[in-house]
Amino acid sequence: MDHHGFIHEKMDIKLLILFILSRLPAPVDRGTLDELCQQCDDGVGYFDYSDCLGELMRTGHITEEDEEYLITEKGIRNAGTLENNLPYSVRARALKLIAPVEERLARAAMLKTEIETGADGCHVSLSMSDGAGEIVSMRLLCANEAQAKKMKKTFRRSAEEVYQRIVAILCEEGGK
Repeated sequence: MDHHGFIHEKMDIKLLILFILSRLPAPVDRGTLDELCQQCDDGVGYFDYSDCLGELMRTGHITEEDEEYLITEKGIRNAGTLENNLPYSVRARALKLIAPVEERLARAAMLKTEIETGADGCHVSLSMSDGAGEIVSMRLLCANEAQAKKMKKTFRRSAEEVYQRIVAILCEEGGK
């Protein structure tokens, strides 16, 4: 089958994977990595891509933890040295595709949520930082684990709004 696009060799696919992972602020799941790589260039076939991903793991360029992929120091060094071997149009397209994923991962890294079940009941811990330090942290007693999971999910989805509402309530004059 003819390959379209600029990427034709396995080395190019490996460089693309390393280029993408080196630009992300946190580990990324397989589906997201697959999508980013395959949308960058029409020459990236799924089977060659899967082979290259496996080879990069075996050679210690990337690691997989909790079904998420992360570039290693070795991968960062090699990506930085060789990334200019990727065609400019592929690098530019990759950066454009990475931007929303990078933003989502950076936001998620600023949110911490944890559910703890113990003798004193079920608690959910929620915190948000702004990159420089923690701006809100709370630990709430929940009626049950289902309620704790709902609070965790809502906080992850709307942490900024939750924070603003707490501040507004605490700054009210005279109370209700």
